[in-house]
Parts: sequence; C-alpha cells; structure tokens
Amino acid sequence: MSDHQYPPGNSPRSLILAMCLVVLGAAVAVYGVFTAPERTWPNLLLNGFFFSSLAVSAVFFLATQRLAGARWSASLRRIPEAFIPALPVAAALMLVLFFGWHTIYPWSRAGAFARDSAIAGRGHYLQGPWVLARTAGVFAAWIVFAWLFRRASWHQDRHPELSLAMHQRLNRYSVLFVLVFALSFTTGAFDWLISLDPGWFSTMFAVYVFAGTFVQGIAAVTLAVVMLKDSPLLSRFVTPHHLHDLGKMLFAFSTFWAYIWVCQYLLIWYGNMPDEISHYLKRTSGAWLYLFALNLIVNWIVPFLALLSVPAKRNPRILKAVCLLLLAGHWLDLYLLIMPETWTAPRVGFVELAIAAGYAALLFLVFARSLRQSPLVPLHDPILAYERLHAHL
Repeated sequence: MSDHQYPPGNSPRSLILAMCLVVLGAAVAVYGVFTAPERTWPNLLLNGFFFSSLAVSAVFFLATQRLAGARWSASLRRIPEAFIPALPVAAALMLVLFFGWHTIYPWSRAGAFARDSAIAGRGHYLQGPWVLARTAGVFAAWIVFAWLFRRASWHQDRHPELSLAMHQRLNRYSVLFVLVFALSFTTGAFDWLISLDPGWFSTMFAVYVFAGTFVQGIAAVTLAVVMLKDSPLLSRFVTPHHLHDLGKMLFAFSTFWAYIWVCQYLLIWYGNMPDEISHYLKRTSGAWLYLFALNLIVNWIVPFLALLSVPAKRNPRILKAVCLLLLAGHWLDLYLLIMPETWTAPRVGFVELAIAAGYAALLFLVFARSLRQSPLVPLHDPILAYERLHAHL
C-alpha cells in the first residue's frame, strides 16, 4: 500500500460514542456549574489542564526529538502532530475557567491577602486581569508554534524540492519552542495550579508538573502508535525497535517523575517549615493518604516493574496497558494537586467520571480528525529518504 494514502476513518460506532460522551460531559458540566459549582469548577480545571498539557507535550515531544537528532521517530511524527490541533480547543476550555475563578482560586476573592502580610506581595502578581492576560499569552505562544510546526510539515509533503529546507526550518522552530516552553509552562503551572494555595510555594513545582506532563505525552504517543501499528499504512514503518525506544522513554521519564516527586517531598519533609509542609499535610491525612500512596504506585512502581525487561518494552500489550495506566496516573496526580485545596475529602463519582470522559472523548475526536488530514507517514522527510536509499544499497 502506498505511503501517499491517508489513514482510514474511524468506525462510525466509535465516533458516535465519542460524541455522546462529549455531550454527556458538557451537560453534566453545565448543570454542575449552576447546582454544585464548588464541585464542578475544580473538575473543569483538572480536566482542562490534563487536556492542555497533553496537547502541548506533543509539540514538546516533536521538538526534543529534533534537538536530540533522533532518526528513529521520523516515520512516527505524524502521530504527535495529530495532537497539535487540540491546543486551540484547550485554550478555549482553560479560558472558560475564569468564569468560575472565585470558586476555584482564593486569591480572586476580595481581601484574600489582607490577613497574611507574608504573602501580600503575591497579590500584585495574582490580579485577575493579569492572570487572564498571561493565560492568553501562554496559549497564544503554544498555538503559534504548533501552527508553524504543522505548516512546515505539510509544506514538506507538498513540495519535495523544499524537503531539506523545511527539515532545517523545523529544527530551528524546535530550538525556539523549547526556550519559550520553559518560561510559559512555568508561568502556567504557577497561575493555574500552585496559586490554588497562595501561601505555599516550591521551587521544584514547575519541574514536577513538567515531568508528569512529558510522561503523559509519551504515553499518549506510544498508545497511538501501538493502536495504529497494524494498519496497512504504518505496519512496515513500525518495528520492534520503535516500540523498544518508546518503551525506554516511558521507563526513563516515569523514573524521572518519581525522582522529582521524592526530591520535592523529602526536601519539604526534612526542612519541616510550617509554610511549606501545609501542602503535604493535607495530602497525607485522612482518605487523601491512600491516594497519595497510590499515586507513586501507579505512576512509577508498576510501570518500572512492567518495563524492566527488554522483551516487555517491545510487547504491544504491555505497552498499551502501561500507557493507559500512566495516563490515568497523571490524571490522579493532577487530582491530588487540585482537589485537596477545595475539598475536605476525595470524591470520585458520576460528575468526575462524566466530565473526564467528555474531555477524553473530545481529545479523541480532535486527534482522529487531524490524523485524517495528512499522510500517516511523512512523504518527503530527508531522514526517511536517506534510510530508503541505504536500504536498497
């Protein structure tokens, strides 16, 4: 089958199911905003950030592969590219949160900093209009780079004579994006997550959130590769070596996330300063403690043991299971970052599941539509052309 063919459309049943889940999630969210805002708005923040971080982590995945000079992933880059169109949708979903920021963020309420002089200076930074402007700026930067990546990639398909020029242009975009991403993601992590408790701060927080985000992106890309590897369009481009490399990335960066998790916890535990330990006191008391322990088990211990051997990293079934586990684990990680600041005890009921399913279905629809808009394997990538040439020598 020719490389020029496009991936087949998804089955009508899966598309209809996804649409139904989106409608259900939207209906539950709208109803909840009016009837139980203190429960609904934090869920919208949780799933909105999960949606956004997965979309931007796909761009970061592409950029780091180019900066590392990785050749093995050239035939797979259309899969992370298919997550890119989710960024404008993510921006809209996150900006909607500002209709409920008085429910989510203590700093948005009148006199929030008046009684605590130690953090009064943060009141100048956490002003509603400034937070909104920074959020818009962060997503604008991500969307611009996503558009540049997407346009150059498509241009390479349509103009083979410009193949090398587009390849070099994508490399330059990658350098710039990583620099912009480091600053913008740190800004977003502070504005959207750590400001849920304006009195707490950790210098490792942005790195911690980034580590989880990157693992989430690798898991999403790996899951899509495993699901699509048997299609006629991709079967001869995905080898056990590709699966092995993706498995190694999952293994390595889930361990990196655990390293940052332990470092942040131990530094705060050892320092034992009242203004720092409040974060962990909430999450290690009552029913939260079970989820706190489960977080490390799901996001590191199980993936570490499952992917320890070389055959496991090449096994599609194991990779699929680990990817699903890590995606659920990152959702749990964000749940523990957000919910203890607004709830006294954990709750996972119909509201949480319906909204999460709606966001996941929306991401699936965007990904499936994007995947059909371009050839599943790049047509004129210089790396693939070089490999084809040497394969025939």
